[in-house]
Amino acid sequence: MRMEQHVTLVGALNIGLSAFAIVFGLLLFILLGGIGAASDDSEALLVLSIVGFVVFAVLLVISIPALIGGIGLLKHRNWARILLLIVSAVNLLNIPFGTALGAYSLWVLLQDETQKMFTPASSLPVVAPAPPAVPPAGSAGV
Repeated sequence: MRMEQHVTLVGALNIGLSAFAIVFGLLLFILLGGIGAASDDSEALLVLSIVGFVVFAVLLVISIPALIGGIGLLKHRNWARILLLIVSAVNLLNIPFGTALGAYSLWVLLQDETQKMFTPASSLPVVAPAPPAVPPAGSAGV
């Protein structure tokens, strides 16, 4: 597989795992709220709703950078590569799927070929020819 395909796969996997985490958090929030409502206990409804909301909010906050980075990576944005390097390092702690995705993403995004893909052409060093050694006009007899 070419490195271009690896980069596309890393972007798509980050989008997919992030979307899954967001949907899972939302479903958990709805489920816990439903269980609390079905219990006919206002205290249980309050506690379960708060727990569901906190879990959903944490998953949302963790998933949004990976989602944005995955979309940016598919568009070959250099900032997305840097963002996903950070997200991938943190994902190593998310056993088992985050660890696998984080390790694979780090391997892909740290390759020299990948770094060259994301280096803008304008930032490449340009060697300009040296100016000719001609004395300035009017300084002939000084």
